[in-house]
Amino acid sequence: MLAASFKKNDKQAFWLIGIFSMVVFTVVVLISNFKLQVHLGFNVHIFATINAIINSLIAVLLVLALVAVKQGNYLLHKKFMMAALIMSILFLVSYIAHHLLAGETKFGGKGVVKIIYLLILATHIFLAAIILPFILFTAYRALIAEFSVHKKLARITWPLWFYVAVTGPIVYLMISPYYR
Repeated sequence: MLAASFKKNDKQAFWLIGIFSMVVFTVVVLISNFKLQVHLGFNVHIFATINAIINSLIAVLLVLALVAVKQGNYLLHKKFMMAALIMSILFLVSYIAHHLLAGETKFGGKGVVKIIYLLILATHIFLAAIILPFILFTAYRALIAEFSVHKKLARITWPLWFYVAVTGPIVYLMISPYYR
């Protein structure tokens, strides 16, 4: 196992993770009803493409991290997970940029395709909305070397995070034909 990267301070971690998660959630909710009226000279939906690519990379990093930990390579696991966290921050910045610049896009599909899209979208949005504090608490437990708690949390967090990372590009592929 690895040594702790941070000194344990559950009270401070709880507050920092809670505040950060609420701020991110609030910003994402607020931007859903707001669009900047600026013309940048390029197709702002490039950010949606970037989001899909980043989410795909996160999914790959999560799988690589899982393989590394199953093989007992904890340092490599940590590197992959830290990379996934950094990519998630980049995703958030790109996501906010896209929604501020492009606004909402309505799905134009019909019938069964629309039902499938809405089911994937609903589960993706719900899990994306709640996963951040789980990710941060799971990472915190690893960074303070509480690996038994980390492992218990990761058994819940990893599949949810992976689902969000995989369904993001699926949502993008389904809605991108309707971007204007």
